[in-house]
Amino acid sequence: MPHLVSLLLFICLSWVVVTEAKTAEVTKRPNILIVMVDDMGFSDLGCYGGEIETPVMDKLAANGLRFTQFYNTAKCHSSRVSLLSGMYCMQAGDVALSHCVTSAEILSQADYFTMMSGKWHLEKQPTDFGFQRYFGHLSGACNYFTGDGTFRLNGKKWQVPEKDFYTTTAKVDFALDFLKEARETEKPWYLYVAFNAPHAPLQALKEDYKKYEGRYKDGWDAIYQTRLKKQKMLGLFGQKIKPPERPDHVRAWDKLDDDWKTFEEMRMTAIAAMIDRIDQEMGRLVADLKRAGELENTMILFISDNGACPYDRKRNQRNLDQKLWDPAVKWSDSTGWAWARNAPFRFYKQNQFEGGICTPAIVHWPAGLKTRPGSVVDSPAHIIDVVPTLVEICRAPVPDTWPGRDLRQISGVSLTPIFETGKMKQRPPIHLLFGEDRGLRDGDWKLVSFKGQPWELFNIAEDRTELNDLAAQHPERVRTMAGTWYKMAKDVLHAPKKATKPVGEMVNQANREWSDFNKPYNKVAAHELKFLRKR
Repeated sequence: MPHLVSLLLFICLSWVVVTEAKTAEVTKRPNILIVMVDDMGFSDLGCYGGEIETPVMDKLAANGLRFTQFYNTAKCHSSRVSLLSGMYCMQAGDVALSHCVTSAEILSQADYFTMMSGKWHLEKQPTDFGFQRYFGHLSGACNYFTGDGTFRLNGKKWQVPEKDFYTTTAKVDFALDFLKEARETEKPWYLYVAFNAPHAPLQALKEDYKKYEGRYKDGWDAIYQTRLKKQKMLGLFGQKIKPPERPDHVRAWDKLDDDWKTFEEMRMTAIAAMIDRIDQEMGRLVADLKRAGELENTMILFISDNGACPYDRKRNQRNLDQKLWDPAVKWSDSTGWAWARNAPFRFYKQNQFEGGICTPAIVHWPAGLKTRPGSVVDSPAHIIDVVPTLVEICRAPVPDTWPGRDLRQISGVSLTPIFETGKMKQRPPIHLLFGEDRGLRDGDWKLVSFKGQPWELFNIAEDRTELNDLAAQHPERVRTMAGTWYKMAKDVLHAPKKATKPVGEMVNQANREWSDFNKPYNKVAAHELKFLRKR
């Protein structure tokens, strides 16, 4: 009998120990991996409709969730401010980050090991804002093979090697080194990887470029249609989605002369190669997490800072004999390919139409997501939502004060309801502003002003591609939403008056930095050369 009692006691104690261990595992704070790419179009990844080979990202999406309405600020630096602060760019103090605490500072105080590798594009350095380890360039863009003078390693100047260097690969090399160090601390960790790719200059590794040679001979009209068909097949949009026609400022592919076609084919080949390389480097990160047994409880968030870039700033450098794996060759973006890469949306980087602000967003977190693997999420979200999400899932309180900064309240909302159910029942209006481009998303409705033009109104639930301007039919809604936009600009963003001047008269929608298809391939107008020299 005593033996039986002892046995029962042993079983009960064992059950308690096992239960406690399982509970501890469930409640263990996750590691965080945030990956931001630069100038990626909505349809560039395979899991978003693209023909570019991105098996690693596709698998993360298949085992996680994808957003179809994840917004950024339409521009490089402002999206980075919002990502790190949980605030709109002006609200946070712009590149100075003078009115916020960063995600790295918040998580550092919560005993996370914090690391960053990649593009900074803000004031000072990441090590001044809570990142305990940093490698990368402080600039907004650089030569992929030779870098620039802004590279830093843990706050100190770092010299780019003379050969065998490519920024996309180097950033992951150092990220892996940081992860090794983080594991030695036995703390949860936060790693932010900011790829510069596929931002111009268009420079690819030779082996990646060769992989895509010949794939873009059919041009952007064909690629656009192929991507749209695949998007429907993937369930990103309904079968009845109506894509916009090719805009007037983009010429039909079959109307280009042969040299121009070759030039554009080379540009898209380089872009595809650069994106393929991102996926390969993501593969190295994922493989490392698997080896360390960390993939299950690491929240991976993959996002872009804005949509595809149309700015053709090097139109006078069209030498078809150049090789885009040569460090001396620095080609820039293509308006025509930007249109195809943002399929099915209108416009581009800097604009507040969907093509500028809606980009791929993938979450992979097996231990935390309750949604069906491969879920497609239609609820609107914004990059300002990342910080409040981290605050909640990492159990890391936001400080009320910070030395030298006048803190303002975070504007984003936690995305954990989406992680639980795939939906967000209700959220505050989303304010959209960069330069003279502005907008407001409130429920199903979206208000947009292109470069200070009169407001346009769209019902996104019924008109995902913003083709049917309803402003004339709903003048009261326009007035109400415009009033909200101005009030938020004043009370939330603390925007200066020059940023909130009234919308004006219609202007030409052409931009002097867009590809000019009205002249021969090898000609550059005098005013364009003058503009390019100024840059």
